[in-house]
Amino acid sequence: MAYYMTYGEFQSHMKAYYYRTGNRLQFPEMTEYLYNKGMLYDSISAPDLTGDYDNMTDADFDKVVDSLPVTLTMYDGSPLAPTVEEADLIPNARDVFVIRHPRYTRPNLHRHTYFEINFVANGQGKFIFEQEEHLMKEGELCIIAPNSKHDFLIEDDSTVFTICIRKSTFDTTFFSLMTRKDLLSYFFRTILQGDNHANYLMFFTNNNSVIKKYIRNMMIESSKKDMYSNACCISYVNLMFSALLRSYSQTIQFYNYEMGADFSLVLQYIQHNYQTLTLSSLADLFHYSEPHLCTLIKQNTGLTFTELIKRLRLSDAIDYLLNTSMKVGEIAERIGYNSADHFSRVFRSAYKMSPQEYRKQHKDKEPAFVPFATK
Repeated sequence: MAYYMTYGEFQSHMKAYYYRTGNRLQFPEMTEYLYNKGMLYDSISAPDLTGDYDNMTDADFDKVVDSLPVTLTMYDGSPLAPTVEEADLIPNARDVFVIRHPRYTRPNLHRHTYFEINFVANGQGKFIFEQEEHLMKEGELCIIAPNSKHDFLIEDDSTVFTICIRKSTFDTTFFSLMTRKDLLSYFFRTILQGDNHANYLMFFTNNNSVIKKYIRNMMIESSKKDMYSNACCISYVNLMFSALLRSYSQTIQFYNYEMGADFSLVLQYIQHNYQTLTLSSLADLFHYSEPHLCTLIKQNTGLTFTELIKRLRLSDAIDYLLNTSMKVGEIAERIGYNSADHFSRVFRSAYKMSPQEYRKQHKDKEPAFVPFATK
């Protein structure tokens, strides 16, 4: 049977219990405590969620969240499971579910079978991952891969939003955005989809108002019960991921005990300097031996150095062919080929047609709209 309470009431009891006893409870434990005290509701009225939340202050939006209902299920008192399944937290028929992370909880390292994203909207929180601790501050956002042992603790009245995304949904949203030239996409796929070891990605957004707006709207949509709310949540997730990749991929940090924390810098350097880059100069710059660097690139992107450079060049070439009027020779020079003939041979090998044929076949497929056109 489901029981109910508002976010504000539940959090108030969590805080009061801590100040009264000096002890902290996990969310299910507090649910059991409140049930035994007869303080849960059998039903709760739905709040009015038709406001404009984009331009609210953090304090005002926190009050809105305080009014939202929380659905609670009874805890049987047994030891908390080390792994939280999708069905344990994400409601049926939902792909995305957003909560305000509870404050004053008892530490409990655990794993999820879904993706978890934590965003610090106000204040700070302690992110614990394997043997590492990081104090996340306002604007920091962390994507935690499934089956990664972690915890997140808020020891004051800071506000952190937690976005839970089914693994299958994450695969078709976040990864679908990274199918083009962004070299980090190959790396993201490897460290977030692999089951060999735990990992996370950390973005530093400087508390960007656009990111915050998307997450606020996800939180509100998660509390709506209509037939559109799930689709709206997925759309906001897409917008959030797009904004992160567009503006903050250069801030990325990750956990990986095998590679060392500076390997993302190698990938970013390749991304921005591929036109003239050689394996030798890259190895010298980052103090790797060439064989070891080749191994790292292959292991963590699935491609060789030469294949990466070729993909980056051809991806930019297609952008230039479809979105500019540059001549083939100019494009070849721009992407790092020493002649138009060489570029054309490589392009034909990859796409089975010349650059000119590709431009003609793919550009302006739809007729241009001409206002007040006459036949």
